[in-house]
Amino acid sequence: MYIFLKTLISALIIVIVSEVAKKNTLSAALIVSLPLTSLLAFTWLYYDTKNIQKVIDLSLSTIVMTIPSITFFIVLPIMLKLKQNFTFSLIVSMLTTSATYYIFIIIIKKYNFNF
Repeated sequence: MYIFLKTLISALIIVIVSEVAKKNTLSAALIVSLPLTSLLAFTWLYYDTKNIQKVIDLSLSTIVMTIPSITFFIVLPIMLKLKQNFTFSLIVSMLTTSATYYIFIIIIKKYNFNF
């Protein structure tokens, strides 16, 4: 039941954002830019473990991994402005972001950045 509740709450946020975006993209962008996924993950992690250190570690790791994720938000609108198909643009954006994550992880491991 608990996993169902977590799934329902998380899905509800996604539905709300997509519905708001139909009417006002700026408002939807504001909601999307909030760290709702992180907030939910921190809440579920703490509720499940009662371990503050795990929440701290996840929070710090999230900050670091946000850097390569920006690639997605750069590539997608560029592809769409170049009149590329939406699905193709989404796939290229995801692949580019994945490659950026891979390179980023290699770099942070090379410099022994512990998170």
